[in-house]
Amino acid sequence: MSIKNVKGTHDIIGEEATSFTYIENLLKQIAELFGYQEVRTPVIEYSELFVRSVGESSDVVRKEMYTFLDKGERSITLRPEFTAGIIRLIVQNKLLATSELPLKTHYVGPAFRYERPQLGRYREFNQFGVEAVGINSAEIDAEVIVLSYTMLQSLNLENVLIKINTLGDEESRHNYKNALKQYFSPYLEKMCPDCHSRYELNPLRILDCKVPEDQEIVKGAPKIKDYLSKNAKEKFDYLLSLLDGLEIPYEIDDTLVRGLDYYSETVFEFHYTSRSGKDYGALGAGGHYDKLVKELGGPDVSGIGFSLGIERLYSVLKDDGLLEGYFDNDLDIYVMPIGQIDKQFVLQVTTGLRLAGYRTDQCFEDVKLTNMFKRAERKNAKYAIIIGENEIEKHEVIIKNLRTTEQETCPIDQLIETISRKMNEEDLDEEFSQNVKEG
Repeated sequence: MSIKNVKGTHDIIGEEATSFTYIENLLKQIAELFGYQEVRTPVIEYSELFVRSVGESSDVVRKEMYTFLDKGERSITLRPEFTAGIIRLIVQNKLLATSELPLKTHYVGPAFRYERPQLGRYREFNQFGVEAVGINSAEIDAEVIVLSYTMLQSLNLENVLIKINTLGDEESRHNYKNALKQYFSPYLEKMCPDCHSRYELNPLRILDCKVPEDQEIVKGAPKIKDYLSKNAKEKFDYLLSLLDGLEIPYEIDDTLVRGLDYYSETVFEFHYTSRSGKDYGALGAGGHYDKLVKELGGPDVSGIGFSLGIERLYSVLKDDGLLEGYFDNDLDIYVMPIGQIDKQFVLQVTTGLRLAGYRTDQCFEDVKLTNMFKRAERKNAKYAIIIGENEIEKHEVIIKNLRTTEQETCPIDQLIETISRKMNEEDLDEEFSQNVKEG
């Protein structure tokens, strides 16, 4: 019986793997332009970290975490999200006491949630994100939103819709939760069991219910904007004015609450529909948090962050044809040994070309020269280096241009210099042809 990958996971190979690297590297470069530095947290954390931070009322904690007991009978969880682990790292290593504030970090890696696999979403998935911790200001909130929007624009994603809302300060949320309880109380018997639990633990979570009948009830629920304190409203209005001044498009969504309990004040999501009409939902999301750092043993400071799903980004970029032309996996050189010759000599030639910076592969199997040319063609190699007994005896190689079929014999001690000259001439020819085309 063959063993397959676990349901909800997938193997990342070929162009998809190359695309992931391209996306992650681009996002990393932009984050560092904004002054964010990379951190890495373990894949496993004590379960208490997520229960305390994400919240017992969230679906993540109640249904989706991969949790197990280790050999010491300690409860361990595969990280379902990054923010809690990042804050744990910051607090444990006392980074807020030794760094300029806000402390700005970025991360990338896998996370795990036991949920229904769907378009661009898996039970093991990859996220890139940032956290800015230590200062509570609308300007920092704006910077984080601008950073995320810049990343999506740099991937050539047009018509990104930023949905934004505020959950208000503690006073606002207290008043709003009471209003929601009052509203949902008469309907509660008809609503799903999850909504019953949410009603007791955190009625804001009811707004996130996916049951169609419950969604109809949610439509008539009070809006948070009607329960904002003066301070909360002024801060949100100021944030929107900052985004207006920076020409960042957004849409206020009164129903947006996000799925994690640590959020407060600003929350946002990035929605996108591909050119072919596929609705990918949220490519990423984020928000502000007031109590999370203190809850995990740190000082009483705020933070804000976001994450983007790499699988989602890859799917929509591929769907829209935006990855074409970014990947050059073509070989510069394919080395072809003929017959039973000195393999050590061939490997030295191949290694020398690689160390000189040329993308080089060699044929390791004993096959005919015609088959080696076919392999070089499949790899889209520019040049072939042919080595037989005569070449080894004379300490030389044959260089063949696979585009023009021209070939010449070259002393081995002049190989790198000759290849470099040929590559430079080829680049100049391509540049000239491009200039002619452009007039």
